[in-house]
Amino acid sequence: MPPTCSHIRTTTEAYLDRHPDEREALAGLLSALDSAYDPCSRATLPGHITCSAVVIDRDRRVLHIGHRGTGLLLVPGGHVEDDRTLLAAALREGCEETGIRPGDLCPTPQFLGAPVDIDVHDIAADPDKGEPAHRHFDFRFVFHLTAEQPPPLMLQEKEVSGAQWLAFADVSSPTLRAKFLNAEAALGLDGQPEPVNASVLIHDGSGRYLLHLRDLLDGIREPGVFALLGGGREPGDRCLDHTAWRELTEEAPGLKVADLTPYAVEEATSIDGLAVPVQVYTAVWSGDPDAVGLQEGATGW
Repeated sequence: MPPTCSHIRTTTEAYLDRHPDEREALAGLLSALDSAYDPCSRATLPGHITCSAVVIDRDRRVLHIGHRGTGLLLVPGGHVEDDRTLLAAALREGCEETGIRPGDLCPTPQFLGAPVDIDVHDIAADPDKGEPAHRHFDFRFVFHLTAEQPPPLMLQEKEVSGAQWLAFADVSSPTLRAKFLNAEAALGLDGQPEPVNASVLIHDGSGRYLLHLRDLLDGIREPGVFALLGGGREPGDRCLDHTAWRELTEEAPGLKVADLTPYAVEEATSIDGLAVPVQVYTAVWSGDPDAVGLQEGATGW
């Protein structure tokens, strides 16, 4: 099933908290969310939601495709289908149109899972499809390439006529271009993959390691698997050290360690197939797992 209205509204309001001056421009989107109709359905008029994947390489270039339907040079994207989230819709559309695999991409620490831009643009009537003129409310999500060189593209020839990598200053969308130029200066957006999750390898100094049995729930990474304590970076985290300490406090408030030491960076895979760089820390602790006040799952040596 498509993303829920609750998920879309939460994503939109968080975006407007960062860009309050855009509330008036997004009035049509907010109206669609207040209506009784599915805001992601192509049949919902006068406007509905689409999602785009903004892929950045190590040279600070953004992937654009030639869109056969409009003749325009755009970032890859399209309509929402049975996607778990808006980000998942953007990832699927981007991969379908370019041939890039989800595992070739990773989230950015600057935006994590939040849209960099929500653009409103007019779509001309298409008599062949029986579609009147309408608007797209386009949620745009940023991904970094995991490799130093872009992978070979396998374009969806039915919809895509070609591809180009454009510098931030040459990005075709004015709203997206402005966001990138600001993020490059203010947030250090540079196309370099960085860890966006933190986990902690806890040992007792005698060869035993504390593992966490994750809950068997849909929608989480590695359900029902023994794993390290930890989780994803959140917007309020100052750094990954903060992420690690916060996750330990939230997951096991009774587990008190003296310090955390950076150990290694590993690559995990999200439930959407994205590569997720994880900063692993080590800590020494020899207490009773049953006394840590675990808030989810179970622990044991």
